[in-house]
Amino acid sequence: MKHTLTILLLALSLPTWAQKQYQLKSPDGKLVAAVSLGDQISYLITHESDTILKPSPLAMALENGPVWGRGSHLSSAKTHAVNQQINALFYKRNQITDQYNELVLQFKENFSLIFRAYNEGIAYRFVSNSNQGIVVKNEEASFNFAKDFNAYVPYVKGKYKDIESQYFNSFENEYTYTTLSKMSADKLAFSPLVVSLDKGKKVCLAEADLESYPGMYLVNKNASTSLQSNFAPYPTTTKQGGHNELQQLVTARQPYLAKSKAKAKFPWRIVIVSTSDTQLADNDMVYKLAAPSKLTDASWVKPGKVAWEWWNHWGISKVDFEAGINTKTYQAYIDFAAKNNIEYVILDEGWAVNKKADLFQVVPEIDLKQLIAHAKAKNVGIILWAGYYAFERDFEKVCKHYSEMGVKGFKIDFMDRDDQPMVDFHYRAAEIAAKYKLMLDFHGTYKPTGINRTYPNVINFEAVHGLEQMKWTGPELDQVTYDVTMPFIRMVAGPIDYTQGAMRNATKRTHRGINDEPMSQGTRCRQLAQYVIFESPLNMLCDSPTNYEKEQECTDFISTVPTVWDQSIALDGEIGKHLAIARRKGALWYVGGMTNWDARQTVLDLSFLGEGNYVAELYRDGTNANRIASDYKKETMAIPADRKISLNMAKGGGFAMKIYKK
Repeated sequence: MKHTLTILLLALSLPTWAQKQYQLKSPDGKLVAAVSLGDQISYLITHESDTILKPSPLAMALENGPVWGRGSHLSSAKTHAVNQQINALFYKRNQITDQYNELVLQFKENFSLIFRAYNEGIAYRFVSNSNQGIVVKNEEASFNFAKDFNAYVPYVKGKYKDIESQYFNSFENEYTYTTLSKMSADKLAFSPLVVSLDKGKKVCLAEADLESYPGMYLVNKNASTSLQSNFAPYPTTTKQGGHNELQQLVTARQPYLAKSKAKAKFPWRIVIVSTSDTQLADNDMVYKLAAPSKLTDASWVKPGKVAWEWWNHWGISKVDFEAGINTKTYQAYIDFAAKNNIEYVILDEGWAVNKKADLFQVVPEIDLKQLIAHAKAKNVGIILWAGYYAFERDFEKVCKHYSEMGVKGFKIDFMDRDDQPMVDFHYRAAEIAAKYKLMLDFHGTYKPTGINRTYPNVINFEAVHGLEQMKWTGPELDQVTYDVTMPFIRMVAGPIDYTQGAMRNATKRTHRGINDEPMSQGTRCRQLAQYVIFESPLNMLCDSPTNYEKEQECTDFISTVPTVWDQSIALDGEIGKHLAIARRKGALWYVGGMTNWDARQTVLDLSFLGEGNYVAELYRDGTNANRIASDYKKETMAIPADRKISLNMAKGGGFAMKIYKK
């Protein structure tokens, strides 16, 4: 990537009290990090004189060595300012302004501590200056809040007997809204996590550039107003098991976190500070802090949409063959994709022989070569699902073989861990897949931390409580409220493989979990809006070709919505209540809006359109959508000169529109 870089030297703030303290301000001067050096290193954060974090210690303990941040001796301190443009690939905007002030503290104990102050947050990381590898025994990252604020907590989902067992989880969650002091001492939460402060401000805790190091969990052990880091220790031994023998289960762990190479750069710890919820719904800090692309050429990476069979249970009707995992069924999906200009078809779990963890054993009902040839003739790409262990055991051979066959990528599933070896797997898989020009969709995995910038062929991630949950849960699950909560929290980390697009739609009262004929909670227009609101460069159409052909008007909209964007603007929103986002691709604007279970009128300000006469193709909830969730109306309307549009959303409703110049 090409960057325009401006570096200005700044004067260091002089120490002002007993401990040495260095102040680092954001470019707009509103956000300040004060780093104190003494027996321990700590930092506090203020925003426009409001305390964001009280003094919060940080440290990294090495095996048989010093504790960085405890009794450490400063050897130099330097600051500089950066203002550059990042050319983003396969993202919600194609240009990112990357402006920050940086403080680099170098210590005699062979490490550095780097702080960055952006207008939207503070980040720091440890860096090893040693020419030898090190073993990290533990890391302390503390986030000490000034009051007992409320927080949106993504606990590890499931019933676990202890903390240790929670390191094996799917990273799919709902949010528990609670005060900090009432957080469970026995449950791990993972980032991003959002805390509501006074004056409408919020803090989002996140991490970026997680390479060769375990992911950060957060825990409150003592009913305080402080969150502490927690990490999965390094696995000693594993055994094959789990879902269909496709996972590696940790049977013992080491008393340390990571074995790191010389000159290792450790993950960024991020404290995002927002003054409005819309700032969380459109934030770039994780992407900006990730390592730049390692691919010299990513032109072969083609984002797009995917016709997908697993959610709809191979639900094709009115055909003269039995639908299921067989060649004729997949040919029908390919034909549907070609007819509707959908770029890919996925073969999800079932195409390889079950419980063999061997991707070279294709079930006899599938003629894979014939399917790939049929898809190629129709200008459709094939993506294959792969269980983690089946892929990991010999992934270069797998990538080479299927790339040569013409496969375009893999959806890898059931990793369910983020300890160091598993994080290493993600980077190795990305590198080898790129070598063979294969895209990767990491399913059953931890939240993105920027690898999609470092390896742009990593095109999507799950780590979201997606629409698949609707297959086996009923009204007891509130997916609608989750949908207008998650974009302010999980989506801060990066794209989501949520798998929207249901054509069967239900109200809060009528939803049921039905595996063979699943439905969504909320209205049809809510499903359309999600193609605009949810960031997803490789985006599924979860329902069956039969249902989409019955609803061709909606299918036409879905198939034309871009999956990557030139510009994004969060127009309006409040976490847990509603959200509206506008995104531009070329000359076309798309706008999506969703509400919770409250019917809502929203007024959109479309002044970003600028001069000229504009027309909107609008999909809005129908008059009876509160009772019949599939009810919607499509209409064409002129955008008024004052650029204000008032729209009504039904309960669990939404809207979607495409805007173009006359």
